[in-house]
Amino acid sequence: GEARLAAVRRAVLEYELGVNHTDTEELSAGEEHLQRCTQLLEPHRLSPDCVSLYIQAQNNLGILWSERDEIKTAQTYLESAEALYNQYMKEDGNPPLDPSEHFMAEEEKLTDQERSKRFEKAYTHTLYYLAQVYQHLEMIEKAAQYCHTTLKRQLEYCGYYPVEWALNAATLSQYYLSKQCFMESRHCLAAASVIFSQAGQVPSAEDNETEQDQQDLRQRKAEIARCWIKYCLNLLQSARKLLEDNIGELDPDRQSELKAQRRKEEDEKEKGRKKAVLFGTSDICDSVLAMEEKVSSVYPLDFQEAREIFLVGQNYVQEAKEFFQVDGYVTDHIEIVQDHSALFKVLAFFEEDYERRCKMHKRRIDMLEPIYADLNPQYYLLISRQLQFELADTYYEMMDLKVAIGNRLEELDSHTIKKINSLAQLAIKYYELFLDSLRNPDKVFPEQLEEDVLRPAMVAKFHIARLYGKLITSDSKKQLENMQTSLEYYTFLVDYCEKYPDAVRAVETELELSKEMVGLLPTRMERLRAKLCPFI
Repeated sequence: GEARLAAVRRAVLEYELGVNHTDTEELSAGEEHLQRCTQLLEPHRLSPDCVSLYIQAQNNLGILWSERDEIKTAQTYLESAEALYNQYMKEDGNPPLDPSEHFMAEEEKLTDQERSKRFEKAYTHTLYYLAQVYQHLEMIEKAAQYCHTTLKRQLEYCGYYPVEWALNAATLSQYYLSKQCFMESRHCLAAASVIFSQAGQVPSAEDNETEQDQQDLRQRKAEIARCWIKYCLNLLQSARKLLEDNIGELDPDRQSELKAQRRKEEDEKEKGRKKAVLFGTSDICDSVLAMEEKVSSVYPLDFQEAREIFLVGQNYVQEAKEFFQVDGYVTDHIEIVQDHSALFKVLAFFEEDYERRCKMHKRRIDMLEPIYADLNPQYYLLISRQLQFELADTYYEMMDLKVAIGNRLEELDSHTIKKINSLAQLAIKYYELFLDSLRNPDKVFPEQLEEDVLRPAMVAKFHIARLYGKLITSDSKKQLENMQTSLEYYTFLVDYCEKYPDAVRAVETELELSKEMVGLLPTRMERLRAKLCPFI
């Protein structure tokens, strides 16, 4: 007994020396002491007076090897600590001694409750570091599971910093979002918002104390808001995919079918799933629940349901923009504005009235054009291209809507014709700007397109071809010119895919229609020329 006690006390000292060395970045010396600590404890690692120290030593060795970017070695140490915790809890389960108690007088020893709390905290650290190790190893699902368990345990044992906890929960929500687990994602975000509020009210800019702390707090709040924006946007976009027909319009039959299906679904299945993800003790559960009730986690199936989710997303857009302003956060600010535009775009899908839909797209133009105008493409080429393409697409959609409105009229009036032509020309302008951005410094268009711009470039060419075909003019010569330009763009698509067959899979639908138009347009142009002949 005496020999074991001496070995354990020596191990405690080695552990403390190891931690001190690694804290001062003397990693080799730190490892040496921690290794000696585990060697001394190895024969007794499952005994109540050794197990907690052994797990903490393994944790620290895991961290040390992570800092050296030796992730596999770190994984071995941390998984060893996890296995030891599970084995001890199965075989003994009583609260073990905390390392600090080995040098305490009997009357100073900790209560069982305090011992248990410290032991569980050490194990929570094991899971926390394992989550990071699995993330590094791209074992994403496992990393998410461990992150979730860590967050639950931190709340259970009150071992967390509110801001850090909230950010980790918000980040985890994005994993669930990628898996389309909207209920779980919403729960993480609601818990993140509730726990973040424990950090105190976000101070105003007028407060003088700890200005950097205020800035950090405002930034974290804005980052959580951005996660909420992504949640609302993804939920709306996923609903759109479920509801659209083969030409991208809302399918009423599918809508009715999904509404009927939703009514039939039992609540029990949802309750069962929810038990696995619930965060927090009873005192925060009510606050989290109240937060969740502000936004749905089920697919919206009509305009009213979609609008409710849209409005929540839009509120978070304003919140995020308060911090991520264009002066100082150009990229972040633009991405938030692009998300706002995407929210309008997907809401327009649910709107049946074409005029109102047009107005929603006009809102997108109004928010994107000023940003694009102020952007220097020399420094922000990728963002500039994204905005050019999105503006072109938005004008294109508006033109299509105006054509559909015009088709309902007995006769097209001059105002509608002017509007259709104006929208088509603006769409052409931005598509051309996008295509020009692909040219080399000598203004030559690339013979072969890079894979990341292949589809957008071909779609731009295809849409320009179609837009020239939509321009309305009473001047037959002008009409012939437009048809000729249209043919040239369709021909480019067909010729390019013949020359580079790998490109076909990127534009199958557009290619099929282009081939059809390359066959039809020359005949139509001949007919028009024949009519023009007497006047030429």
